[in-house]
Amino acid sequence: MSVVTISSREFNQSAGEAKKAALSGPVFITDRGKPSHVLITIEEYRRLVGGVTTLADALSQPEGIDIEFEPPRAAASSARRIFPDVRARHQHPLRAPQSC
Repeated sequence: MSVVTISSREFNQSAGEAKKAALSGPVFITDRGKPSHVLITIEEYRRLVGGVTTLADALSQPEGIDIEFEPPRAAASSARRIFPDVRARHQHPLRAPQSC
């Protein structure tokens, strides 16, 4: 595995060469002489993250796969505490308040 280091300017001018170099190992991209990014192949990335499925990967799965998802439900009483009756606060200024 070879390690290549190139500047941002070199990367912008020859991205194709950087992608070819990434087939042999990581390509470190520098900004003002300091490493800022690393270019690796998708296979190497997947090996590093241990097969973690991203949301995009999960959504692109065939239709036969069933993903369970049940969001928590808020109790009605807690919703009333969070959103009290707004009618009393939003009365027309020229009308008498109505009793509830």
